[in-house]
Amino acid sequence: MSAKEVKVYSTPTCPYCKMAKKFLEDNGIEYQHLDVAEDKAAREEMISKSGQMGVPVIDIDGEIMVGFDQTKLKEKLGI
Repeated sequence: MSAKEVKVYSTPTCPYCKMAKKFLEDNGIEYQHLDVAEDKAAREEMISKSGQMGVPVIDIDGEIMVGFDQTKLKEKLGI
């Protein structure tokens, strides 16, 4: 099975963003981190994909998850 493309849209002060990134790292999942507090283009991309301003927004092969839900993440990542 090929690796999934994972993007995490987050801000430096968001505790759920930190938990989501730690979860991915602990499970050996590579991801692209986008800091929407600093990167206006990433922020606009996140809003257009999710329709939301809340973080984290996790994009797994184009499937959007808002928030950190470990069970749902495991399911989407097949782990």
